[in-house]
Amino acid sequence: MDENGYRLWLWEKSAERCTKNLEKHGFYAHYVKTREEARDAVLKKVMDYETFGFGGSETTRVLGLVSELSNRGKTIYDHWVKNHDMESDIGIRKQQMQADCFFTSANAISETGEVVNVDGVGNRTNAMCFGPKKVVIVAGMNKVRPTLESALARIREVAGPMRARSLGMSTPCAETGYCSDCNTPQRICRITLILHRCPMLTDISVFLVGEELGF
Repeated sequence: MDENGYRLWLWEKSAERCTKNLEKHGFYAHYVKTREEARDAVLKKVMDYETFGFGGSETTRVLGLVSELSNRGKTIYDHWVKNHDMESDIGIRKQQMQADCFFTSANAISETGEVVNVDGVGNRTNAMCFGPKKVVIVAGMNKVRPTLESALARIREVAGPMRARSLGMSTPCAETGYCSDCNTPQRICRITLILHRCPMLTDISVFLVGEELGF
């Protein structure tokens, strides 16, 4: 077994603990080895829905879910579409919160069964909690950490700086690579959502993928 094989073995063991605890906390949780398997499993789960919202997630787009659903005649609410003004952008974000199904990733997931997301606007964190009939969270195993504390640390140390850098934000972390708990206007870490348990009125499925996906 080579280095990659050992990493996959370790991820599978981590995924076993994580999915077990997510299920205990009321989520549907499933581990797959590849993004292709993830795409097929997700599509099978959501094809009865007609309208789909997409939060700011690289992962769900890497899986090709937007094009797959569009090609099947589904209605997509995606604020990452090009050439729209601020008013249209806000309108799309509001539609995401009322879609039949909402797609997002997570900034971190703990093996103890909590899902953590940090947001700047709030459409993603809002839609994860209440509104859509179905929420689907897809995350690479690079985002899984042993505890809630280490999951929160991952956001400060990895996800936040990388995301700010990718968006070209003028924040300290986008320059230094570590969180300074700043008050800059372009700060993207403004809202922290921790799903300790699946919300009472929202059906959430979590798909863990044995690949490095997203920030």
